[in-house]
Amino acid sequence: MNVLLVGSGAREHAIAKILCAQTSAMQLNCFAATHNPGIKKLAANFLVGNINNVHEVVEFARQHPVEFAIIGPEAPLEHGLADALWRLGVPVIGPKQKLAQIETSKSFARDLMKKYQIPGAPRYQVFQDIKGVEEFLRDLGEEGYVIKANGLMGGKGVKVAGEHLHSFDEALDFCRQVQASNQIFVIEEKLIGQEFSLMGFCDGKQVFIMPCVQDHKRAFQGDRGPNTGGMGSYSDANHLLPFLSAQDVEAARQINQQVMLALQNEFDEKYIGILYGSFIATRNGIAVIEFNARFGDPEAMNVLSILESNFADLCRAMINNSLTTNLVRFAPMATVCKYVVPEGYPDNGLKNAALDISAVKNPSQLYLASVNEQEGQLFTAGSRAVAVVGVAKTITEAEVLAEAEVMRIRGRVFHREDIGTSALIQQRIEQMRMLRAGSEL
Repeated sequence: MNVLLVGSGAREHAIAKILCAQTSAMQLNCFAATHNPGIKKLAANFLVGNINNVHEVVEFARQHPVEFAIIGPEAPLEHGLADALWRLGVPVIGPKQKLAQIETSKSFARDLMKKYQIPGAPRYQVFQDIKGVEEFLRDLGEEGYVIKANGLMGGKGVKVAGEHLHSFDEALDFCRQVQASNQIFVIEEKLIGQEFSLMGFCDGKQVFIMPCVQDHKRAFQGDRGPNTGGMGSYSDANHLLPFLSAQDVEAARQINQQVMLALQNEFDEKYIGILYGSFIATRNGIAVIEFNARFGDPEAMNVLSILESNFADLCRAMINNSLTTNLVRFAPMATVCKYVVPEGYPDNGLKNAALDISAVKNPSQLYLASVNEQEGQLFTAGSRAVAVVGVAKTITEAEVLAEAEVMRIRGRVFHREDIGTSALIQQRIEQMRMLRAGSEL
């Protein structure tokens, strides 16, 4: 089997690992953004280039005929790579450009929910300029708003009142910065509660959900510090989360399903690939923070670590619009993923610092991200470096395994020790208990 993988982060390393582990005759062809040594060792053909250059990627696919392609990151979807590969005759796990707007345009996503009366959207307005901004901000309250740049900004396009913005003047300054970068922006009601990720496999007919995962965006212990791409995540053995009910997850699943069908109705195109709803459980029920059109990172490592189904078969079924429940099976196990990141991350991550992973006992659950390799030695490249996953019967046991492995990694790096710990999870349970109690008063 020949498969094309686009991307080179830990998410793509996880995809490469499961493809190669489950299929003995796998020939992996990777068009990468960086020299990920983990993927490179698995790939029959490995080329580093501009993953957003559609012509380059298509030419690579032409040189190495493949059965299907998997697009890992979101930016190539925005540039229409899926469309171009389909035109070449290569089926793609990843939506076409118009459908991918569910992630690449915040205003499109909110307007789609409004048009199709899909529940879970907060109050919002879309702005082309500063006119009317201050009035809407004051209507939402001093700490009651979130400002989002409309397009992809590498995780730096969202500012939250009370966390990143501490006055209306600061909020207006940020709006001017976004406008100066030729972006429109969305201002919406700030939602209070616990966030979670619910990803699903989409075959153009139905969304088949994966286990719920909770990511941790803040850089430091206790959810302090700047936002990051994600410092780690956990999932529970029952595929819910300790602060969620089965009804909460079903509400989120239905929103994902309605969004997929709305997209297909809007553009008369099937949505093939991953639809990932970023949700928040609030005192008033489940609400939507945003949508993504690909696997989450680090969430991909949690779910792929316990996937019992053959991933290549899943991909074929998505492409052929023939997914069934028995094809989507996950082990009843808990997972904890922790990222090791260089000193100074996320604002000024240390580069070219030696990284030693030789003492890790279970390398099958280790995923390389932003690293370089010279003469067999790994070096940091400034962003998230290595992800480690612990898998066990309970979150607590999985956390112990993940923490033990992370502590075996040497270098000028740090990680969040508290991800997956009983103390941090209990805080989340207690917050949701208090929120829900308040809604009943």
